[in-house]
Amino acid sequence: MLVEYLPILLFIGISTVLGIVLITAGNVLSPSNPNSEKASPYECGFEAFEDTRSKFDVRFYLVAIMFIIFDLEIAFFVPWAVALDELGVFGLVAMSIFVLELIVGFFIAWKRGALEWE
Repeated sequence: MLVEYLPILLFIGISTVLGIVLITAGNVLSPSNPNSEKASPYECGFEAFEDTRSKFDVRFYLVAIMFIIFDLEIAFFVPWAVALDELGVFGLVAMSIFVLELIVGFFIAWKRGALEWE
């Protein structure tokens, strides 16, 4: 029974040893000359003028969530397009309903002003 787990244990052992060797080599071989210019906060080409822990407007999160939703729909289009021949008309109708739901959701969000940035 232990023979079945031997490749997994071997993989874990090699990856652990390799990780330790690479981190140690990086710490030994890399130059270490920190200065205040390198350690200073950098934001868009100029010094930060606000606290880095300031709260974001909730609209930022709404736009980010909407981007993720509409960006991830592409993940559904690729397998659908690959298997369209086997799915036939049923697959076309199912994807059409999916796209229609996304379009309706987009227009509802647009109508409610979720995409407006003041």
